[in-house]
Amino acid sequence: MSYEITKENIEQLKILVEEENKEQVVALIEDLHPADIAEILEDMNAEEAKFIYLLLDGEKASDVLVEIDEHDRKRFLKVLPPEFIASKFIEYMDSDDAADVVAELDEEVQKEVLNEIEDIEQAGDIVDLLEYDEDSAGGIMAKELVAVNENWTVATCLKEISVQAEEVDEIFYIYVVDDTEKLKGLLSLKNLILNHTNAKISNLYDPEIKRVTTDTRQEEVAEIMDKYDLVAIPVVDDIGRLKGRITFDDVIDIVREEAEKDYQMVSGITGDVEPGDKVWEILRARFPWLLIGLLGGILGAVVLGQYEDSLKDVTKLAFFIPLIAAMAGNVGVQSSSIVVQSIASGVKDLETPARKLFKEVSVAFFTAAIFSLLIFLFNHFKYGDMNLTLSVSISLFIVILFASLFGTVIPLVLNKFKIDPALATGPFITTMNDVLGMMIYLMISGYFFDLV
Repeated sequence: MSYEITKENIEQLKILVEEENKEQVVALIEDLHPADIAEILEDMNAEEAKFIYLLLDGEKASDVLVEIDEHDRKRFLKVLPPEFIASKFIEYMDSDDAADVVAELDEEVQKEVLNEIEDIEQAGDIVDLLEYDEDSAGGIMAKELVAVNENWTVATCLKEISVQAEEVDEIFYIYVVDDTEKLKGLLSLKNLILNHTNAKISNLYDPEIKRVTTDTRQEEVAEIMDKYDLVAIPVVDDIGRLKGRITFDDVIDIVREEAEKDYQMVSGITGDVEPGDKVWEILRARFPWLLIGLLGGILGAVVLGQYEDSLKDVTKLAFFIPLIAAMAGNVGVQSSSIVVQSIASGVKDLETPARKLFKEVSVAFFTAAIFSLLIFLFNHFKYGDMNLTLSVSISLFIVILFASLFGTVIPLVLNKFKIDPALATGPFITTMNDVLGMMIYLMISGYFFDLV
């Protein structure tokens, strides 16, 4: 039985769990996809989720655990004993997923879970993976793969593949290694099937193969796999020995995580913030950029204070301060967002920084000309004051050009120094351009109105 997940379905399940009606709970969830079950469990409290979990068979339970949001997974694992985690989940997981789950546990619980794993080889693989940086290729790779020796015949290869395939969910590629486990190339199933059983693998494989090392950053792995349309990529150590593989589903997770991180940076949040984080952790992530916003506001107030008496005499100038600040901030964010997007998507390989800068300044020039003309016409017919009209129009033109230049250069500079260019978007650009735009406006107005 399969059904659409609704609030009523979840409430029905909660009632059945409260009544401890195991048969009906199983009947409702047994045919659901693990992702659907995970979605249901996220709406349950820990005890309700635990009750349902105990009714799942080992393989489905492990699949569901992988699908659960990281925060909810941590919360759920805390109520389960180590021996249950080892036998119910880890035993049925690929090494990369198992390592991710173990890494989320407290150090003492990690040791207990690893000691409870009956398969010593699997436990060893997990320990090996935990040694790598979690954001590196080694930290996201899986140990399960199909590898054959270059000196084998096709007959030997087929026999060995049938044995290795038991541990691998999906066989995307067959990797060829030498006697020292160094990666030599890739063997296609077509070549394997069409050649004589006595043919040597060394004469059949393709030596041209994309690979990454264990310390390659995960973002770079995602870029390589996207660029060459790979469903999997082998991971080797510093001397070329095959250590594991990364599949496309892992890359999708990376892309999603990076998008979430960049979105938080654009919003002025540093660090990785989860919905279930404590108040202090959320405050610490938000505070730096809010402080910059506060300092920018204070600086803006100081700038206005210098022209306080003059603005009282020419009150119409004050009407356009919000417009100048808003246009400066918006143009700066647009320019920086375009550059950050091009850097993230790999367009940087096609355009030099100088080309990017020229393009953005050209766009800014025409944008500034159009909007300056519009505000010129508005002020001319609305107020008929040429000094005011010229002050606002010229200021807006210069501010748009400057904001675009600033929004383009800053991300390029940050990227040059290996700093995430997403930091240049959001509050940083907005605050800086607001203050500088205001200064430019008041300086130009000072020329026309003799402000002090």
